[in-house]
Amino acid sequence: MNMLKTPWDTPPAHGESLQVSEGVLWIRLPLPMALDHVNVYALDEGDSWTIVDTGVKSRKSIALWEQILSGPLKGKPIKRVILTHHHPDHIGMAGWLMQRFGAELAMSRTSWLMARMLILDTEERPTEQAVTFWTRAGMDPAIIRARINDRPFNFSDVCAPLPVGYTRLKQSDTLTAGGRIWEVHIGNGHAPEHLTLWSRDDNLVIAGDQIISSISPNIGVYPTEPEADPLSDWLESCARLAKLAREDHLVLSGHKLPFTGLPHRMDQLSENHHGALKRLRKHLIEPRIASDCFPPLFKRKIDGGTYGHALVEAVAHLNHLHQAGEVTRTARADGAWVWQMKE
Repeated sequence: MNMLKTPWDTPPAHGESLQVSEGVLWIRLPLPMALDHVNVYALDEGDSWTIVDTGVKSRKSIALWEQILSGPLKGKPIKRVILTHHHPDHIGMAGWLMQRFGAELAMSRTSWLMARMLILDTEERPTEQAVTFWTRAGMDPAIIRARINDRPFNFSDVCAPLPVGYTRLKQSDTLTAGGRIWEVHIGNGHAPEHLTLWSRDDNLVIAGDQIISSISPNIGVYPTEPEADPLSDWLESCARLAKLAREDHLVLSGHKLPFTGLPHRMDQLSENHHGALKRLRKHLIEPRIASDCFPPLFKRKIDGGTYGHALVEAVAHLNHLHQAGEVTRTARADGAWVWQMKE
């Protein structure tokens, strides 16, 4: 039985808006990837707007933002941009909006540092650390050979430069926007210091990618921090945020549809990974490399479009078990880590 309900079956068309509550507009922008959209929200300040998240920077995005500014936003300026986390589909147009309107930027400190660093860090070829990470994760050697001479994904390709200067938001802060007082609660796991905003005045929760209705956000380990355990951060966040959840909360997520039934969804988001860990433990009775662990973790076919996300999430689950002392990790002759449950 699906305990989640959505008041809207159809999202707004690109460049248009849908009012989800008084003074709060839901806007959807396209993404050039398998997850083909991102949700952004406009909070009415009377003579101006606060925008939460922004989409990627592209010619199409710029044209749509021009349409949004003159249409749903009625030509009023944007005075503030709030970013839930540092991923490019959320921060890509922030710098453009800041430059256009002199808008204030508000986000968590870690998100701002990550966003600014990654936009400035343009790489023409994969780093030595990235190749080592892929090798240890057991990436198919043919994929490594194909990637080694290719220009990797760079934030600067899809993000406007981010000016210096921002307003820090941290756990338990409050802010006023859209005629409401919002409490800041920080999530982790999908992205460090991920903002979620909980209205004190009604039932709205702006959740970014921390809480989504029908997909579980990617929990991944990357070459920047190969020994990280983001799954522990994720599970802690789920347990803490679940204590705030009410049945009547209307959750406005970064992707998919707004929904109610938040207590049930928080249980699902946690249990999804507890179930995956249980299957993985059984799988690791035999020695495995990370890329061998897709079947028990995902229970679906992993293809070229999902391989990268699957690999970093497999490493996240393996790191979690390793740091909990449940599995051993030894280097194979080709450099790949081999993981196995302790006897």
